[in-house]
Amino acid sequence: MNTFEKARILGEAGGYDSCGPKMCEVNVREGLGGIYYAKAEHKTYRIFKTLMENNCSFDCKYCANAAGCKKNKAAYEPEELAKLFMHLNKNLAVDGLFLSSAVSGNPDRATEKMLESVRLVRHKYGFKGYVHFKVLPGTSYELVKQASEMSNRMSVNIETPNKTIMSELSSCKDYKIDILKRQAWILKMNLRSGQTTQMILNCLSTDKDVLKMMKWEYEQIKIKRMYFSAFRPVKGTLLENEKAEPEIRQNRLYNVDFLIRDYHFNFKDFNQVMNEGMLPREDPKLALAKATFDKPIDINEASYEELIRIPGIGPTTAKKIIQGNKIKKYEDLHKLGGWINRAKPFIEIEGKRQKMLMEY
Repeated sequence: MNTFEKARILGEAGGYDSCGPKMCEVNVREGLGGIYYAKAEHKTYRIFKTLMENNCSFDCKYCANAAGCKKNKAAYEPEELAKLFMHLNKNLAVDGLFLSSAVSGNPDRATEKMLESVRLVRHKYGFKGYVHFKVLPGTSYELVKQASEMSNRMSVNIETPNKTIMSELSSCKDYKIDILKRQAWILKMNLRSGQTTQMILNCLSTDKDVLKMMKWEYEQIKIKRMYFSAFRPVKGTLLENEKAEPEIRQNRLYNVDFLIRDYHFNFKDFNQVMNEGMLPREDPKLALAKATFDKPIDINEASYEELIRIPGIGPTTAKKIIQGNKIKKYEDLHKLGGWINRAKPFIEIEGKRQKMLMEY
């Protein structure tokens, strides 16, 4: 099998790992199966995302690379992958590498091959750009430390919100030791771009379960981002006949993540709009506004905390209003960056207001 055929197989196999929110991550394959635009470090990178190999000894029920699944097996040699990446860097303007792997044999064996590839890219070929290194569950401390010295960002996929659900999906991973302990190690290594993680959304978990673990990850592990992947059944896996998880669920959790990170909402805020542990299908900010405001508020008298809870008004617009930019008509709000139609039902301007949604 030639290198470009491996690139197609392993690039496609690496597509299950997120290097950015799915709505922002754009695949520009170039026929190779794994070149993406993704945001990291406040920049947009053209990322080559691939597995080192796809023949896994783990038995994760949802994964196309799991033991027992039929697939075209492929694996790079370290020098082969390094040369391929540098070729892409030179000829296709790829400026970042996202490297993961299936676990053939044991995590350390797979990680050593990944490390050698990155070492060649960095030291033999002099690449100084972005490298995201995926830490495999169960990898030894020394190898995680070596990876941290050559990577901008690292990640360990937690996959599920707790050990009970993990045990339903895989018999090979100890949730606390193989995953959370590795995250704690990475935290102490002070990576420039920190670490991220990914969770699969399926029928075994509720949104409340996800938010509880998400809160712990942000507060205790100091992750930069939590990525979500709605479950999709893959032919040949043990869950191939299960229903796909609605993509709207994934999107609503990204909405909540954004409100928490950029608007500084509290996790507990969302309890009031959940039904049996699930977020509403509508925009969570809109749902919270309906539950919070019993009447429109004077936009020129509102506090910053009140303003950012109004649909259509974000932190930047709220700060401009607080700083004395008086709103005399709806167009003034638009000029400050607000979305008039979203905000109208919840605000009063110069004593005038539109009916609130709940009044219809």
